[in-house]
Amino acid sequence: MSKHINLVKLCVGAEKVEDLVVWQEATRDRWSDGQPRHVTRMWPKREAELLDGGSLFWVFKGMILARQKLLRLDEVIGEDGVRRCGLVLGREVIRTQSAPRRPFQGWRYLKPEDAPADLPKKRGHEDPLPPELSAALAEIGVR
Repeated sequence: MSKHINLVKLCVGAEKVEDLVVWQEATRDRWSDGQPRHVTRMWPKREAELLDGGSLFWVFKGMILARQKLLRLDEVIGEDGVRRCGLVLGREVIRTQSAPRRPFQGWRYLKPEDAPADLPKKRGHEDPLPPELSAALAEIGVR
């Protein structure tokens, strides 16, 4: 049985999931393997658990709406010579049930039991509910 952990991160500069998909497609050539990455200053201490089936859950306007599988962590040395962590992600952006998240900096660990479920494939391209409605429904336990 997998004992994985996930990460949750604000998707800064993106209003909706499609913005993330377009940005990752446009920047694919930056990396020799074409895999999308998110570069962060801190290296996760729970690397083994993350790579045992974990995902990066993306927060858009206060709501988790999507995730990507974490494939590996690559060392990235910036132009300033500082070592950073490249979160190497699967190409597929998987839409999830919406789940509210308060603002935070950086990333946070997310236990599997606290992670929102994936949306069925047939619902993956539906327009999400307005954030206020989605937050109200989540607050009363309706997802």
